[in-house]
Formats: sequence, structure tokens, C-alpha cells
Amino acid sequence: GLTITASASFAHDVYNSILKDGKADPAQEVKVARITSVVVGILAILGGILANGQNIAFLISLAFAVAASANLPAILYTMYWKRFNTRGSVWSIYTGLISAVVLIVFSPSISGSKSAMLGEAVNFAWFPLTNPALVSVPLAFLAGFLGTITAKDRGDEEFAAEMEVRSMTGAGAGEAISH
Repeated sequence: GLTITASASFAHDVYNSILKDGKADPAQEVKVARITSVVVGILAILGGILANGQNIAFLISLAFAVAASANLPAILYTMYWKRFNTRGSVWSIYTGLISAVVLIVFSPSISGSKSAMLGEAVNFAWFPLTNPALVSVPLAFLAGFLGTITAKDRGDEEFAAEMEVRSMTGAGAGEAISH
């Protein structure tokens, strides 16, 4: 399921929308989706080999930490701060994602400890915590705040009112959106 989602998202959102400006041939999109499926599959296999013997609950907690770092600030700011804008959203999402991944890579989870994926022999860990969320989530909140206050866009009052109604009632959640 995740492989199909990743390949379809990459083929449509990145390849067609960004690289081809929405003018990609459907056959090209399918070819890119197939190649992406193979790449995602290979990366998953390599990740599984590296994670062999790791505690699955701990690995899931790392996935939740990355997801929370990338999504939580943007979601909360969108729901509760009327001035929050696109720049703040992009800054918070990318800061949360990048900081969480970088901190995981340089943590004892990956190198420098007995339970590390690469073992004790390889040690490039400079971040002392095994879970990055304590640092990456506040960084993402800060980036979202700074991105919003440095933007010329002062937010959309009408959109904020609509989001408030949707967040409180769930209205419009079942409707499809147009791209």
C-alpha cells in the first residue's frame, strides 16, 4: 500500500506537476510510477536489512516522531492561528522533517551503541537522545512562527474562518477537492 501511494504521489505530484508542468503523457507517468515502485521497494528492503534485530516498537516511535515533527506544528497553526500562511507552513514542515531525520541519523539509534543499527564499531553519533521529537517538534514550531511573521502575506481571514468551522464540526471533510 505504501509503495503504491509513494509511486503514484511521486509520478503525479513531483514528475507531472513539477518536472513536466502538468504536461506529462499518462504513459510517462505510469513508467515513472513503476520505476519509483522499484526504488521504494529496494529502499524498504535495505532498511529492513539494516533494522534487523531492532525493537519494532522503537522503530515505530521514530516514525511517529518524524511524522509529528513534520505535521503537528502546521496542523495546529492552521487550526488556531488566523495569520498562519503558506511560508510558515512550508518552513515548519520542512524544518520538522529535515531536523527529525538528521537527528535520528546522528543519534545512538544509528551508531555508537550496542543497540544501534550499525553497532558500536561505527560511531558518528553526536545527538545524545534516541528520539528526536523533543528537539525537532519545537524547532518546527519556531520555523512556522518565523516563516509566518517574515512573510508579506498576512493570512486569509476567510480561509481561517472556514478552517475553524471544519476543525470544530468536520463539515466538508467528505467532499473531494479539485486540483
